Amino acid sequence: MKKIEAIIREEKLNDLKECLEKEGIYGMTVMRVKGRGIQRGITLQWRAGSYTVDLLPKVLVMMVVSDEQFEKVIDIILDCCSTGNPGDGKIFVSEVSEVIRISSKERNVKI
Repeated sequence: MKKIEAIIREEKLNDLKECLEKEGIYGMTVMRVKGRGIQRGITLQWRAGSYTVDLLPKVLVMMVVSDEQFEKVIDIILDCCSTGNPGDGKIFVSEVSEVIRISSKERNVKI
């Protein structure tokens, strides 16, 4: 199993959910986060001067998927969330050794 953590633009969340649902993939955890990458924020111009926003609002989507679903999910995220511009986000992948369902205390739950 793999844990996928995708940091994406806020406005891409609904598109991503729809794309995943079309493929029968529903499980995810979503958190609102702030961050920055190589673009180091943005500078906004106002009448009174400029204002720098160095931590931009993003969405962190966390999913645990089977090894069989992994490549498909990565492709969906890339297709749905890429604008080709800096600030599109990042995807982090890690191995999951075990899943435990809290309600039933069942171990090694199938994803």
